Amino acid sequence: MFWGGGSGLDRIPNVPLIALIALGALVGWAAIRVKRRLEKSERDRRRAADELNRRLSELFSLQELSYILSGSLQLERIVEQVVGYAMRFLDAQGALVALAPEGEGEPAGRPLSVAAAQGTLAPLAHGAIGLDDPGLVARSFGSERVELVRNSGGDPTELVAGLAVDAAAAVPLRAPGGIVGTLVIANPRGGAFAPEDIRLLSTVATQAAVVIANARFFEMVRRAKEQWETAFDSLSEGIAVVDEAGRVRRANRSLAAMLDAPIPEVIGLDLGAALLGPSSALPDLLAAVRQEGRAQPLVVRSETRGRMIRVTAASIPAPAQDQSVVVLVEDVTDQQAMETQLIQSEKLAAVGQLVSGVAHELNNPLTSIAGLSEFLLEQKELGVKDRGHLRVIHEQAERAGRIVRDLLTFARKGPTEEAPVDVNDLIQRTLQLMSYDVTLKEVALQKHLAPVPAVLGDRHALQQVVLNLLTNAAQAVATNPPGRERAIHVSTWYDDRVRLRIADTGPGIPDAVLPQLFTPFFTTKEPGQGTGLGLSITYSIVEAHGGRLSVERPSQGGAAFLVDLPPAAAEAPRRSGSVTPVPGAPGARRTVLLVDDDPAVRRMVKALFGREGHTVDVARGAQHGLDLAGARSYDLILADAQALARDRSFVEQLVAAHPELRERILVATADVRPAGDEALARLGLRYVRKPFNLRDLRDEAARVWAAGAVS
Repeated sequence: MFWGGGSGLDRIPNVPLIALIALGALVGWAAIRVKRRLEKSERDRRRAADELNRRLSELFSLQELSYILSGSLQLERIVEQVVGYAMRFLDAQGALVALAPEGEGEPAGRPLSVAAAQGTLAPLAHGAIGLDDPGLVARSFGSERVELVRNSGGDPTELVAGLAVDAAAAVPLRAPGGIVGTLVIANPRGGAFAPEDIRLLSTVATQAAVVIANARFFEMVRRAKEQWETAFDSLSEGIAVVDEAGRVRRANRSLAAMLDAPIPEVIGLDLGAALLGPSSALPDLLAAVRQEGRAQPLVVRSETRGRMIRVTAASIPAPAQDQSVVVLVEDVTDQQAMETQLIQSEKLAAVGQLVSGVAHELNNPLTSIAGLSEFLLEQKELGVKDRGHLRVIHEQAERAGRIVRDLLTFARKGPTEEAPVDVNDLIQRTLQLMSYDVTLKEVALQKHLAPVPAVLGDRHALQQVVLNLLTNAAQAVATNPPGRERAIHVSTWYDDRVRLRIADTGPGIPDAVLPQLFTPFFTTKEPGQGTGLGLSITYSIVEAHGGRLSVERPSQGGAAFLVDLPPAAAEAPRRSGSVTPVPGAPGARRTVLLVDDDPAVRRMVKALFGREGHTVDVARGAQHGLDLAGARSYDLILADAQALARDRSFVEQLVAAHPELRERILVATADVRPAGDEALARLGLRYVRKPFNLRDLRDEAARVWAAGAVS
């Protein structure tokens, strides 16, 4: 209750003073409590705000890291970003990422590679850490948990050998395929790792491990793709992937080269039309492959390329709606040519074996037929009609002998005899042999033989070369129509090699014939007129002598064959067989020993030498021949190469028993290359080839007698 007037104190009720004091204290205490609560609430709010800001910052940083990592598959950039962000998150002094070696299987023994390192750990960048290293990095690899090192006043802990830190954390980088490496952070802010720091590191490591594994997988796929593409383009065979319409979807360089177009232009082409032209062979092959999965390879001539190709196709395992087929294209032109040549060689080898087996049996009767018919042709009292018949017999016997000789020449592959040969003398002698035939065909022979050095080779083989070329030329000009010149031009000269040119005025060589000119058994002559071996044998002989045989087609017509041979070395020794034959003195009588099992050959040789006044003793066998040679003196011993005494060669035994008779021995052989006969080559004996004619036999006998006179 208030009283009127007076001061305020006068208006205060009459309350005890102690009560007022207690009330004041109570109000003060309540105010203090409220203030304290307000202060704590402010601190909590600020702490929560700081934590929220830190979490938001981490979240934004992780989002930024995720964005950066997802935008690259380059391993070097990824690990650098991981290391940089980890250092920034934890305000650390250093960080690194060490990766396990790539490849399948356990990495035992293979060191870790430091793919990226920054801060205080930068010196470790691009180095290697062995799995036996005592430090934290190697120890943490393969761990299932985070490895922590805290220094509480003791010595620093080694991160790797030679590098210690005060505090570090190592987090394994675990991807779905296994551990790919480890993330290491050194010396964070405050010198220790808070639980939230470890959680953050684990989150970064998990994300980084997946991205690193993907980057490695991408790199592996990229390398495999490059290797596949390199192999695809490196194959010599053409490869194409074609769609259901037969159009090229993928092609390698070899196929593009076959089609003579760059790869971009090949894509989209109809492979069948581009490769084979208007042929249904390839579409049929592709249809069979799509139906059955695989089909027999197709070997066909490409009309657009002019080559033989083999096409192989196979279906590609793919969804049912994808009808793509992979096609392999091989150029087998050269392979087929080699196979054909091999088959031909096998045929020739069979022919050679057959001919070699019967050559001796064929040459003996041919020798007697040719020799006796020639012997009779020399008789003056012979009638014209009979002489014509005998000439046919003689010519056909010589022709049969040439055929056998040609076959043997082609079948035998042995070393040729080497002796200096006068090419001009060889040509003169061959022209003399052909003089009758050339005159009969009314062919004019024109020759210009310049001085040339000798060549080193087989005189008989080189004479066969000249004979074959002259015979072909004579046969060619013989077909000339009336009014066209029939002529053969023979010339020799020397520049760096000895050259022989035989040209004719015949009809020439057609374009279609030229590629097969030197092919065995190829001939344009009528049946019965040639074997097709002449030029092939000629080519082989010239090549065996280190020479070349080429053909020319002069502008005025006809054909010309050019032979060039290397000259013999100046010091090359001359064989005794090259002594110019000199006839015996008029009326000189010689004694001849003949050792040959064939009665017809005996008859022919005895008739030849007997008519000229020489004495011929015929041995009944090889042993009888040895006895006669030891008992009497002979100017000439003519022996068949096949003659055997007690299963040993007659001539070998004769030379061994009477070496002084070596220069008087003449061996009759059916071998086209007697140098290939071991006995003749070793003993150095003279020989004459069967079937021989009278001129050959007289010439060789004269050489023996001339050598005896010189010695």
